[in-house]
Amino acid sequence: MALASQLRAAVLAGEAAAAYRRLLAILPELPDSWYNLALMERACGRFEAALAAYEEALRRGVSGPEEVRLNRAVILTDDLGRHDLAEAELAEALRLRPDWPPALLNLGNLHEDMGRRDAARAAYERALTVEPGNAVALARLAGLHRPQGADDPLIGRLRAALGEPGRDPEARAELGFALGRALDAAGDHGAAFEAYAAANAASRAATPGTRYDRAAHEVFVDRLIAAFPEPKRAEPAGEPAPVFICGLFRSGSTLVEQMLARHSRVTAGGELGLVPALAGRIRPYPEALAEAQGADIGRQARAMYLEGLRAARPGAEVVTDKRPDNFLHIGLIKTMFPAARIVHTVRQPLDVILSNWFLHLDRSVPQALDLEDMAHWLLQHDRLMAHWKTLYPDIIEVDYDRLVVEPRPVLEDLLQRLGLDWEGAVLDFGAAETGVRTASVWQVREPLYRRSSGRWRNYAAHLGPARAMLGLPPAEAEG
Repeated sequence: MALASQLRAAVLAGEAAAAYRRLLAILPELPDSWYNLALMERACGRFEAALAAYEEALRRGVSGPEEVRLNRAVILTDDLGRHDLAEAELAEALRLRPDWPPALLNLGNLHEDMGRRDAARAAYERALTVEPGNAVALARLAGLHRPQGADDPLIGRLRAALGEPGRDPEARAELGFALGRALDAAGDHGAAFEAYAAANAASRAATPGTRYDRAAHEVFVDRLIAAFPEPKRAEPAGEPAPVFICGLFRSGSTLVEQMLARHSRVTAGGELGLVPALAGRIRPYPEALAEAQGADIGRQARAMYLEGLRAARPGAEVVTDKRPDNFLHIGLIKTMFPAARIVHTVRQPLDVILSNWFLHLDRSVPQALDLEDMAHWLLQHDRLMAHWKTLYPDIIEVDYDRLVVEPRPVLEDLLQRLGLDWEGAVLDFGAAETGVRTASVWQVREPLYRRSSGRWRNYAAHLGPARAMLGLPPAEAEG
């Protein structure tokens, strides 16, 4: 037990899981250890094993069973796409502990993912009835509302919540980003920029040790390029790989996946974490893939990826793995699947930079907290993608700004290059319900969301340094 706890504290999930399994083989009547095993199994990407361990914890009388139900719901939604089962778990959590805010927030989020705006609103309002000062509930409620002007009551409600004494930085960030979104939607762009600037400052204060290191990221890109100097040779056909959709965050990858998911042969995988998890297991990464054992590592990684994919989306014919930052790992993807089909989404760079800065992203995306850091990240993305496209000219590029204006020709070309027949359903946004886990959940549910194209012009006065970093002319020169 001591060893398992020590390994868990050291964030050695695989070793910790093995230690917990050895412990539980001797003393199976330890519900907390089953709970901890479940945490480690999920960290290793073994989602069914995590669910089974949580079930054992429940069976053996774990304290706080509502937390177990909540954790199971998160796995079922985020990792396995089984939204109906997740909803049942949340219902059970709320039966055990009525009006529990964490369960209500997750239920509201699930309703949002499934396009149930009214049900999501009801869940957030219920959470606010229990905890009137809950910043997350108020921010998410604001995200469901389109303000009619800068004097909209909900904007006033957000400002009042921000003004309450004792708000910690994380709560101020949550509320500040919501206020920025509302003011932007209301057309008050000057006030929106101020709100977003304050929100990003609060987010930095909430994670003081998290900073984007430009020099370190440049070195990492150098290492990726050096580790993959030549294209991988295609191998005899085996189990097909998914369609990998990648690019910068907020470049249209979710929209592309959701349009493809309306095709009869395609299943949306969403933001699967399989590739980054595999990259994290390879030491040193990426250099080990360039060494003599690189091919063996690739075959092992391929087997683990396919095992995880089968568990996450069983029985699917064509699956999309839409993980934007997988652009960093195209070398690994091609090592695992030399014939992998890769879709790269692109968008007007200033719109991308602003859209990231406008979002309350987690600490894994520190570059989004600063406009110039985002410009640097974009330049490094472009440098790396130029290398990948030199090696693999069959990477399919989809331009978001063209897609929203003339979707049919863009999708016809994309489907053809993916070996899929044309189906008009890909343009039907009233098609069957599919879960969407993204900050743009409501945008992708509209017939086509065009308002974000060219949004940078509303903030042109604040983008001079970022424009200069990108080598773009002054805003005045573009008219």
